[in-house]
Amino acid sequence: MANELTIPLLPCPSIDEITSFYEMLGFEVTYRQTRPNPHVAVRREDINLHFFGMDDYDPAQSYSTCLVIVEDTGELFEAFAAGMRSVHGKLLISGIPRMTRPRLRNDRYTGFTVVDPGGNWIRIHKAAQEPEARTKLAKAVENAARLADAKGDERQALRILEGALARTDGSEPELRDAQAYRDELVERITGSGSRPGA
Repeated sequence: MANELTIPLLPCPSIDEITSFYEMLGFEVTYRQTRPNPHVAVRREDINLHFFGMDDYDPAQSYSTCLVIVEDTGELFEAFAAGMRSVHGKLLISGIPRMTRPRLRNDRYTGFTVVDPGGNWIRIHKAAQEPEARTKLAKAVENAARLADAKGDERQALRILEGALARTDGSEPELRDAQAYRDELVERITGSGSRPGA
């Protein structure tokens, strides 16, 4: 068989709130029903996401997630960020909803994460690429991103990043990005917070 299509169906407390959030990111509604079961489908180019409403659903306790593989994470991030800034005046980096910035996740992917109002983690990754040599600071940023952005453990990520920054000689090309990420982690920890795990 060929040309199969898989679309995640993710939970949320309100399809209205989910719809507004994804429209802010440039998605369009392709299907919507309120009865007998709340259900909404959104699409942005080839990215399709479907959501179902659940009474008494707690987004902070969500373990729902999906991967979206794209050619250019930077372009998509900038489009999402522009939508967020137009509605909220800033990039939401703490609490629910929020979005992380694109970072090296491992030797093969770069990406960012959108945590929507339903607490669903939409993980945007770049298609496979050849690994390249990295500095110790780059590896620390990767480890911190894995802990904070993929698992929700901002405090341990901050410890790793601060340790690596304390050992830097200042010549690493990713120094400014690492410092900016440290500042973002501090804001996420002291802001409205995020659920542990995921």
